Amino acid sequence: MEKEIIFENTRYERIPIRTHKIKFGESIISVLETYLPAIVKPGDWLAISEKLISVSQNNIRHISTVHAGMLARFIVKGVKKYPNDVGFSRPEKMQLVVEYAGVVRTFFAMSIGALGKLLGIRGVFWVLVGSRAGEIDGFNPDAMDPYKDHAVLPPKNPEKVCADIESRFNIPTTIIDGNNINVKIISMSPKMPVDKKNARLLLLDNPMGQDDEMTPFVLVRKLQE
Repeated sequence: MEKEIIFENTRYERIPIRTHKIKFGESIISVLETYLPAIVKPGDWLAISEKLISVSQNNIRHISTVHAGMLARFIVKGVKKYPNDVGFSRPEKMQLVVEYAGVVRTFFAMSIGALGKLLGIRGVFWVLVGSRAGEIDGFNPDAMDPYKDHAVLPPKNPEKVCADIESRFNIPTTIIDGNNINVKIISMSPKMPVDKKNARLLLLDNPMGQDDEMTPFVLVRKLQE
């Protein structure tokens, strides 16, 4: 991925920050205190992987605690498959969606989603099941340990997390869900200099990486011409 990007005739640098392997329950503030102060400059803003937030909150599930039911196993038969991402094609991961959204809502979303596909409209299931259910990550056999056997659930209170980080480090902050398929802005702190649409476009190639880069946050810096 290119560190620099030209967006709306302005050059930006995206600086991935390599960290140690973050442990479950490790303080996000302590992690940022270790890596952030030495490199941040006025005008920078920070993008953080939602996975890092959930890991720091210990908001995870081991695959041994998940039993994929009939509904989850049925839904994954119709899930779009990607060559470079496990997505939600694994029944255990879909089971977490069922548990997160509830059986009734998931069944309703599946039924209307199937009708949408017949009409050539994709993505109806995820709209109806709730956008945050799509943030569930993990159970990926190609990922580094421990994410082969752990799922990371959607972060709790992401808006407050962003606001707290902005207040503590005086840097605007956004939490993103980034992968090989798409990038989604989860939350933003009050002083972010760009809106959600433009923040997403500036990060659309997922400069954090998706393998074992261990770069769970990125500084975005507008460059002077």
